[in-house]
Amino acid sequence: MNTAQAREIGSKCAGLIKSGKVDKAEALLVPVLAERTPFRLLDMIGDALEEVDFARVDPFLERIAALDEEGSWVVIASVLRTFLGVDLEGALHRCQRYIVAADAWYAADSLAERVPGEALVGYFNPALTILKEWRGSDNQWIRRAVGVSVHFWAKRSRGEAALVVQALQLLDLLEPLYTERKLKAVKGIGWGLKTLGRNYPELVEVFLERQIREGIRCRTPMIDKAKEYLPQPAKDRLNELES
Repeated sequence: MNTAQAREIGSKCAGLIKSGKVDKAEALLVPVLAERTPFRLLDMIGDALEEVDFARVDPFLERIAALDEEGSWVVIASVLRTFLGVDLEGALHRCQRYIVAADAWYAADSLAERVPGEALVGYFNPALTILKEWRGSDNQWIRRAVGVSVHFWAKRSRGEAALVVQALQLLDLLEPLYTERKLKAVKGIGWGLKTLGRNYPELVEVFLERQIREGIRCRTPMIDKAKEYLPQPAKDRLNELES
């Protein structure tokens, strides 16, 4: 499949869904999801559904989720992403529901990057407020998604000085999750710290030093990921503090 074909399929799906022919839209997408279609093409298909309102697209998303293909979650995420400027809370609520339903790391990551991650980039303050609630979820994939969302924001930030205040707020967001015990959640949260450390190393160094000095214990993969991109002198200093 190429770019033109992906856009054509997306456009056809949008038309079918608007006409109430959700079953035919699903049938059009089934062979695409059964193959190893590149994520960038699946994103194009999902993006083409931006003209369809939530009420009509919801039944389609439920059908795609039931297929439980890896690509299903990419399409769902890219559709939800198109609604962030229209109904941020609704898009994030649906995203959370699909993360729980999928019950898999690849789905959590695909959804987290494209929906709450994009929300942090484009709608920082309201997205941050909602993600603070996600931290307290009983579901480890939702907690993992908080870290992955921060990773996405940090990747997009490119270390811009103008975004330092937001970076600090995201470190505050992750701090209560620093002691996470579930390994799959630890990896996502650590990923967020790692990418922040790549783009704002001084801030992450200070953050980690505070945790160590206050005797706050985390799982080894958490601090290892957080230190990964820090300059060697910073790593050496933190290692010394830990010993």
